[in-house]
Amino acid sequence: MGVVNVTPDSFSDGGRWFDTTAAVKRGLDLVAQGADLVDVGGESTRPGATRVDAEEELRRVVPVVRGLASEGVTVSVDTMRAAVAEQAVAAGAALVNDVSGGLADPGMIPAVAAAEVPFVVMHWRGFSENMNALAVYDDVVAEVTAELRTRIDAVVAGGIAPERLVVDPGLGFAKQAEHDLALVAHLGALRALGFPLLVAASRKRFLGRVLAGDRGSAPPPARERDAATAAVSAIAAHEGAWAVRVHEVRATADAVRVARAVEGAR
Repeated sequence: MGVVNVTPDSFSDGGRWFDTTAAVKRGLDLVAQGADLVDVGGESTRPGATRVDAEEELRRVVPVVRGLASEGVTVSVDTMRAAVAEQAVAAGAALVNDVSGGLADPGMIPAVAAAEVPFVVMHWRGFSENMNALAVYDDVVAEVTAELRTRIDAVVAGGIAPERLVVDPGLGFAKQAEHDLALVAHLGALRALGFPLLVAASRKRFLGRVLAGDRGSAPPPARERDAATAAVSAIAAHEGAWAVRVHEVRATADAVRVARAVEGAR
């Protein structure tokens, strides 16, 4: 899953694809590099980010979804708003990726159920402005798994068919570096929920912390974390993840290909 952020304030690429034409070209480039689907988002969810209004999010997202879908690209829409999900699906999106798992907008679950498209249920505890304060766990793997199970039950009760669900542990969302690492180390526990697993580690803070080490050096900037991202992608592939969500596709595609080849040689 290649990422196209149609935002001026992404933590990763800071507005490089904010123009519709540039965003569509970026999506096509990611497909050429090996992306199977392209995730288009118009609202930054980095820690501390403030929300944009629905009209602005629609203005950013829908033309890009339409442009990519018209080129035959499989598109997912990264949104917490039902109205954006509905219009993106009408424009050609094939999947809705909601980082709140349907908690941010009570209209999301009915909208996705009516659209009959797949839905990503991510572990989420609150909006970006205060999510760091919510990163409190006694056993992060057990708690994230239990909270995801509760959310899955609610989504299914709301009308979305179980076979359309994908789960995501929400790396970086209300999590500190040690929490993210523990979840990556225990992806099997998340797969045991019985649904396809999406892993979205790309360029995130915990990778910066790992690369900085314990010498007190500054973490490398987001764009210098792609090799670390590819390492997590290989681990996720080995653990049977359905997809990995990444900003730069080629290194991850190569890493996944090698992981699969090793699996096949056993």
